[in-house]
Formats: sequence, C-alpha cells, structure tokens
Amino acid sequence: MNNTILWRLSPSLTSNSPFMTIFRNASKKTGGSSRNPPKNPRPKHRGWKVQDGHHVSAGAILVTQRTPRFHPGLNVGLGKNGTLFAMEHGKVYVTCEQLDPNLEHTWVQRCYAGREGQTIFKKFFNVVPELQHIRFKLVDEV
Repeated sequence: MNNTILWRLSPSLTSNSPFMTIFRNASKKTGGSSRNPPKNPRPKHRGWKVQDGHHVSAGAILVTQRTPRFHPGLNVGLGKNGTLFAMEHGKVYVTCEQLDPNLEHTWVQRCYAGREGQTIFKKFFNVVPELQHIRFKLVDEV
C-alpha cells in the first residue's frame, strides 16, 4: 500500500473485501479543568441566612460571619467561628442595640480589645418563641 493514510486491515478481511477498519488516535492533549484555579477559591457565602420576621427551628443558622458584625440576643447562640444559631423555635427579630461585649469569649476579646470605654451600637439577632404561655404552667394551675 503506497497511500499516505495508514489503513489497517482486520485479519479476517482481505484486501479485496469492501469493509476496512480505520483507527484514529486522539488529536487533543489531556489537560486539567480550569473552572476553579488555585488563586480564585470558592466563595464562603457568609452573611444573613434568615431575614427579620422569618420563623426558624432550634439549631437553625441565622448568620455566618468572619468578624463580629452581628451579635446574639435572646435565644441565640454564638459559635466559636462566629456563627449565630437559634436555640429555640420562634420568630427572628433583628434590632440595633448598644453593645455590652462578653469579654470572656475569646473571639469577642480579639475583636474588641481596647474599646472597653466606647459606646458601640451593633445589630442583634433575637428569637422570640411563638407559644410563650407553655412556659408558665403555674399560671394555668391557679
């Protein structure tokens, strides 16, 4: 065969048969994905997870944050990475109040060191339970 294209014949077929098998090799190099390069990490999606007036269940995450932008109020817990979470079922209320920092928490100590005498206003997340009369069983018995 003197053709410039390489043809491979299967052993069962002869050169006179009309069926020939053609094999092609890959024409592109293999490469990695460029969707998430190392200098551009995925976003952390921090911020508000629940808006003011929404109903939440116990353990629901209200806010994820890196610095103390929002603070825990009534029935809200503060995680060690700054996450605010609901401690009871109820309705979320966001208020702007004067900050009285809990300096026993290491995370708050690190961010508010040296600002002990200043008046600071911050947003507080509060969870008010829906059925408050269940807690006062003594009143029902009287």
